[in-house]
Amino acid sequence: MSDKKDLVSSKKNLMTSIDNVYEMYIRMLALLSEITEYTAVDAIERSNKHFPTPEDLNPNQKLLHNKFIVTLQKNPEFQAAVNKYQVNWNSEPDFLKTIYNKLKSTSEYTAYLADPDESLESSKEIIKFIFRKIILKSLNIIQAFEDKFINWSVDKEVMQGMVAKTIKNFTSEDPFKNKLTPISADWDEDSKFVQDLFAYTLRNNEAYQKMIAERTKNWESERIALMDTILMKMAICELLNFPSIPVKVTINEYLDLSKDYSTPKSNSFINGILDKILGDLKRTDSIHKIGRGLIEE
Repeated sequence: MSDKKDLVSSKKNLMTSIDNVYEMYIRMLALLSEITEYTAVDAIERSNKHFPTPEDLNPNQKLLHNKFIVTLQKNPEFQAAVNKYQVNWNSEPDFLKTIYNKLKSTSEYTAYLADPDESLESSKEIIKFIFRKIILKSLNIIQAFEDKFINWSVDKEVMQGMVAKTIKNFTSEDPFKNKLTPISADWDEDSKFVQDLFAYTLRNNEAYQKMIAERTKNWESERIALMDTILMKMAICELLNFPSIPVKVTINEYLDLSKDYSTPKSNSFINGILDKILGDLKRTDSIHKIGRGLIEE
């Protein structure tokens, strides 16, 4: 019973960590939105100066009406997600002011204000600039995300890709015709796969550890990176429990993961060990795949 409770709890934590990536994505989109909104705050502050200039009294507020952001703000998916995660960057006015002031000092922003083109496509360029060159370079913003999301350093690349894809895919000025970027193309199916892979790997942890140990007898255990062991266990699990996934796809996927998440030497090490384990599994007829050609590498 205790093991079952632990598994349920662990699976819940896993799904929460995945949801955190989506929340990170929504918070970043909301931050982009709030920066454009800060144009109005800045205009008020400028007009309230003791000796405002003509430009202070009539500032260029083109960014406030940026078509990509206006379309995003009216998108029902985005509105629902902001409410779900209770996103409110207005509680951090110093962040917004710092970013906006940095933006104002750039030649890119000056050029944007001077450009009469206000189309949806042209509006995306300044948003991409703010995202890549201002926000992602801001130590204060990065610290804020690190404080809230423990896996920021690992998940940030996924978030960045999701934001970039959203900007690219918003092609209509009708907010109901644009879609936010999902965690995956078919999350219902992928969610089940993730949970099953997680559960099967945990349940067979000792058996998979034994397979790895038998093929790494000449290696001191402390010399094998923990991430290498985890990736190999997941690969073995996939080979044995997911009949519709070709062997070659499984091997290549985990080798790719090792490049991103483990040591420089992990790729060749994991490849060598998995190749030996795969040979063992084939000899004992332990791998059963659906369809022709799924076992061959």
